[in-house]
Amino acid sequence: MLNIIKFLIAGTLFGLVLTKSEVISWYRIQEMFRFQSFHMYGIIGSAVILGSIVVQVIKKLGMKSMDGKDISLAPKDMSITRYLVGGALFGMGWAMTGSCPGPLYAHVGYGYTVMIVAIISAIAGTMLYGALRDKLPH
Repeated sequence: MLNIIKFLIAGTLFGLVLTKSEVISWYRIQEMFRFQSFHMYGIIGSAVILGSIVVQVIKKLGMKSMDGKDISLAPKDMSITRYLVGGALFGMGWAMTGSCPGPLYAHVGYGYTVMIVAIISAIAGTMLYGALRDKLPH
């Protein structure tokens, strides 16, 4: 139960950061796709840099997960087709909803209840992928 509370607090803080930084703003996303503003690229770029640093720290310190297991990162298959198709699907969903998966919950919390449809669709897509994963080329 304590872990669930920790995740709820972390998720709430993440939602606040997304909201205050205007990452959930459809207008900011539109500016990004039209190359009219650096705002979103700066946020995404800083997240990539921070994520890279955190991964290196985890590897260097040999950190463990919350339940005491080793954290290991599997090597990535660098198939161009895989990333082109996945990126295109992700981008189409992002363009249609005006939101990537992270801020969807923040949108609902902000009162945009229509985003529940996008959340249900994302969950259904994830479940479909899970069901078809063994049959797909990797």
